[in-house]
Amino acid sequence: MRLMILAGGLVLALTGCGVAAETAGQVSNAASTAAVCADAVRIATADQNVTNPEAAAERAHAAADELTGLAQKAANTTAAEAINGLATTLRETTVDELVKTPAEWASKKADQVTALTKACAG
Repeated sequence: MRLMILAGGLVLALTGCGVAAETAGQVSNAASTAAVCADAVRIATADQNVTNPEAAAERAHAAADELTGLAQKAANTTAAEAINGLATTLRETTVDELVKTPAEWASKKADQVTALTKACAG
């Protein structure tokens, strides 16, 4: 009888440890995603000056590379997809686009930053 009680207590203790470990993992993933999202927004919104289109395109391409690396670290799939979408837009940025339609480019980028923020909050 004592053995059954001890075994039952052990099962409950191990189950509790499993739940605690799972909860800790979820908290860690949330913290990781929050940090990745904060970095992604910082990168995406840094230096938006397009007065020198060549330099702006180079900055956009460099930011895309950084964002791609961050997306791989994101524990949240939705956030990773939003980061990758923004990275694609920045990677595809052309000097011509920045010269002819800078407002459209900035608007598209702003929409994607908004989508990223929502994905990170959810």
